[in-house]
Amino acid sequence: MPETQTPTQAAAMAALGIKKAKAYWNLSPDELADISIKKGLAKRASSGAINVSTGEFTGRSPNDRFIVFDNITEDTVWWGDINLPFETHKFDLLYNHMVEYLSGKEVYVRDGYACADPKYRMNIRFVTELPWSNLFTYNMFLRPTEKELADFDPEWLVINAPGFHAGPTIHGTRQHNFAILNFTRKVVLVGGTGYTGEIKKGIFSALNFILPHQKNVLSMHCSANKGKEGDTALFFGLSGTGKTTLSADPNRYLIGDDEHGWSADTVFNFEGGCYAKCIDLSAEKEPDIFNAIKPGALLENIVFFPGTDEVDFNDGSITENTRVSYPIQHIRNIAEPSVGAPPKNIFFLTADAFGVLPPIAKLTPAQAAYQFISGYTAKVAGTEAGITEPVTVFSACFGAPFMPLHPTVYGEMLSKKMQESGANVWLVNTGWSGGPYGIGQRMSLKITRALIAAALEGKLDEVAYTTHEIFGLAMPTRCPGVPTEVLDPKNTWEDKADYDAKANHLANEFIINFEKFKADASAEVLAAAPKPRA
Repeated sequence: MPETQTPTQAAAMAALGIKKAKAYWNLSPDELADISIKKGLAKRASSGAINVSTGEFTGRSPNDRFIVFDNITEDTVWWGDINLPFETHKFDLLYNHMVEYLSGKEVYVRDGYACADPKYRMNIRFVTELPWSNLFTYNMFLRPTEKELADFDPEWLVINAPGFHAGPTIHGTRQHNFAILNFTRKVVLVGGTGYTGEIKKGIFSALNFILPHQKNVLSMHCSANKGKEGDTALFFGLSGTGKTTLSADPNRYLIGDDEHGWSADTVFNFEGGCYAKCIDLSAEKEPDIFNAIKPGALLENIVFFPGTDEVDFNDGSITENTRVSYPIQHIRNIAEPSVGAPPKNIFFLTADAFGVLPPIAKLTPAQAAYQFISGYTAKVAGTEAGITEPVTVFSACFGAPFMPLHPTVYGEMLSKKMQESGANVWLVNTGWSGGPYGIGQRMSLKITRALIAAALEGKLDEVAYTTHEIFGLAMPTRCPGVPTEVLDPKNTWEDKADYDAKANHLANEFIINFEKFKADASAEVLAAAPKPRA
């Protein structure tokens, strides 16, 4: 085992209330991987990455995520089904019991930071019970230099203890697992779950409160890249819409794949790494992710082919949410540092399984805010038990589970920044054309890439547009490399009356979903709603 802490570091641990712990500070990825293997907590794959089991939880538990209700959050957080309140005294008791649990144990400490733009840097100290959880923090957060570590001053603290189980009666949790943010103490507690995504999303949620509310920076659940001329593009979208695939462009530099801020003069990555899904991964489909799985990467809940150290990426027997984390430097074509100029183009990706929305449409600022607050995509038959036809899915700001403020705050900030920067916003349907799921066909990746390339290259600035009858969207009448007939979705349907019926149905779903936002939305945004026909 490597050497443990210095007297200064020991004092820092004692100040947290963690007593007589054997703390290992800022270990290298190799050291953490070796410790994990020696302790029987991980197995090394043929690629050199290690694989771990996160135990009972293989994904986030949104019903067990809380925010402390206090003077900072009382009138600012959007309380409800997503942002659940937690009592201050219960948090303090839980904190005390967690540090008592970690006292006398081996623990792993990591100093890192979020936000690649130095103006908004947030220093974070992570204390983890398990060595591989600490490897995750190394991979996913930005890494200070040795000089910066010498006088590192943490602003936030994350304590992660999968082995600590809360008592709902004593601590006020729903069950034994929890992820709780305290904005007054600047502490995130994660316990009772080994799923590492809770650590990442805890800090993302904190930034989604701090940056818009206190620093006039729009926080975004999106991927970002930039061209060789420095033009930045953002890609928003829920799972299955193509956010990762479409932002991974060999002709552009990846800024980040998941979480970003948009300030007055920059777009910047919050993270220092990527946390990618692995199910059905292959070198052909996702070469960048596949090749990033090498020494230093952390695989979660994958399965090996029997008797080997070869990963079977198609095996979802533990979970469909198999994952890998790795430093962004494992990707070849990256922007260094992970910062770009304000965007010239923004893409909202939706997999519309009803086949109603156009393959690309240009949005006004008000339409952009409306679509952003709505955050629409659709689930198709077979994705979940009981789903036999397309089902609408709305996730505000394309990331509702991580947004502490009211969605209209983010939506109207986006609209304002759009107007200030002159950015184009595009709605891109990566879903169905020619009919709904089961009748029509999925939009080809080749066509979607051609549409996005045309938008990025300014070629859609030179064409005429028509207006969608119900959604009011501006649809280009032609695009290089794309068959003209697919640009207006109604043209691709044999039964036009059936198209109108489906379009009316989807428009009404949007309107019903938006009811909960109406009271806080501006008149301009409300006017951007679709208008179903009687």
